Amino acid sequence: MKSSVVAVILGGGRGTRLFPLTDQRSKPAVPVGGKYRLVDIPISNCLNSDIRRIYVLTQFNSASLNRHIKNTYNFDVFSSGFVDILAAEQTPDSQDWFQGTADAVRQSVHHMENHNHDYVLILSGDQLYQMDYRKMLNRHQETNADLTVATIPVTAKEATDFGIMKTSQDSKIESFIEKPSAKELNKWKSEVPEPFKSQGKDYLASMGIYIFNRDVLKQLFDDNPEATDFGKELIPKCVDGGLNVSSYEYGGYWTDIGTIRSFFQANIELADTIPEFNLYDNNSFIYTRARLLPASKLMGTTLEHALMAEGCIIEASRVVRSVIGIRSRIGKGTTVEYSIVMGNDYFQNRSVLENATPENPAFGIGQRCYISNCIIDKNVCIGNDVRINGGDHLEDGDYKYHYVRDGIIIVKKKTVIPDGTII
Repeated sequence: MKSSVVAVILGGGRGTRLFPLTDQRSKPAVPVGGKYRLVDIPISNCLNSDIRRIYVLTQFNSASLNRHIKNTYNFDVFSSGFVDILAAEQTPDSQDWFQGTADAVRQSVHHMENHNHDYVLILSGDQLYQMDYRKMLNRHQETNADLTVATIPVTAKEATDFGIMKTSQDSKIESFIEKPSAKELNKWKSEVPEPFKSQGKDYLASMGIYIFNRDVLKQLFDDNPEATDFGKELIPKCVDGGLNVSSYEYGGYWTDIGTIRSFFQANIELADTIPEFNLYDNNSFIYTRARLLPASKLMGTTLEHALMAEGCIIEASRVVRSVIGIRSRIGKGTTVEYSIVMGNDYFQNRSVLENATPENPAFGIGQRCYISNCIIDKNVCIGNDVRINGGDHLEDGDYKYHYVRDGIIIVKKKTVIPDGTII
C-alpha cells in the first residue's frame, strides 16, 4: 500500500468562513479537540492506513502549520516516509497562487514525480472523520476505476453545499452536479441504506476524498489546462467523458469543518461519553505533537461532560460540556459551559501569574467569570468578574473584544479583556 500511493492534503484558501480563527493561521492549523490541529486528522488517517508519503498543500498563513508539521511528523532515517509542506510557488509554468483544488495539485504534481506511485489520494484538510483508506483503494482496484470518489448520504439542507451524484447498482457514478440549487434537488435523490434513509439523508454527497490513477490524473491536467477545481470541473468531465468513476460509500462519522458553527458543534460533541468521532480507539490513533506537558490539576471543580488536555490548572466552580485546551488556566468561582477554550502556547513564569497587572496580564480566565457559548482562542487574557454569554439573541458582527458568528462569541488570539467586562 505505502509504495503505491502518494497522499495530497489540500490546505484550503483563506478560510474566511472560519475567521477569526484563521486570522493568524491556515485552516489545517486550527486547534481541535483540546490538543490537536485539524491537519492531524487526515495525516493520522494516512498513517493508520500505512500511507507514509504525504504532501500538505497550503498558501495562506502557513508559518504555524509548517512549525507543527516539522515538530510532529519525523520518520526515521531508514524510512522513505515523509510529511512535506508544499506552499504555492512561482515556476516557469505558473506565476500564480493556487486558483482552486485542481490547480493546487496540478502546480504540485512535479514534486510527486520524484516518487514511484500508481495512485494519488487527494484529501481535505478541514474534515473530522476516521477512515481506513486501504478499503477505499481495494474498492478502486476491484472496480478497475479510473477515479474513485468517497461519498456519504446527506439531507436536503446539506446537499446544496456539496457535490451530489447518482450511481448505478454497481456504484458507478453516472451523473454529478456541484452544489445544486434547492429547486434541482428532487431529481438527485438516491437509494441509500438504513439508517440514513430514516434520517432523511436521501442524497449522495462527495466527501472531497478522491483516488486517481496516476496516468489518468496527468492526462486530465494535460487535456484541461484551464480547469481549477475538482468538483466544479474535472469530476463532471470524468463522468461525462466516459471514464470509469466509482463511488466508495462511507458509512462512518464524518463532518466538514467549514464554518464556525460546524467547528463549534464538532468540538463540543467530543465531550460526549463515547463520541461518534472516537479518540479512544486502539486502531485509529490521532497523532499530534508530543509536548511532554505535566498532568492537569483540578481544585474543587465540578466537571460535566468536559474534555480536558494536559498542562491545565483549573480552579473553576463548574466546567460543563466544554473542551479545555493545553495549558489552560481558569480561576476560582468561574463557570464555563458549552465553550471551547483553546489554551496557551506556553507557560508564563510564576511572577507574572502572582503579580498580574493590566499592562502585564496573566493568560487564562480570571475569577468569578461566566463563559457560555464561546470560543476562546490561544493566549487570551480574561480578567476577573467577566461575563461572556453567547446565543441566538446576538447579531453577527465584529466588536471591540470579540466576534459573533451564528450566535457563538469568538475571542481572538492574544486578546486582553479587562475586569468586569460584560459581553
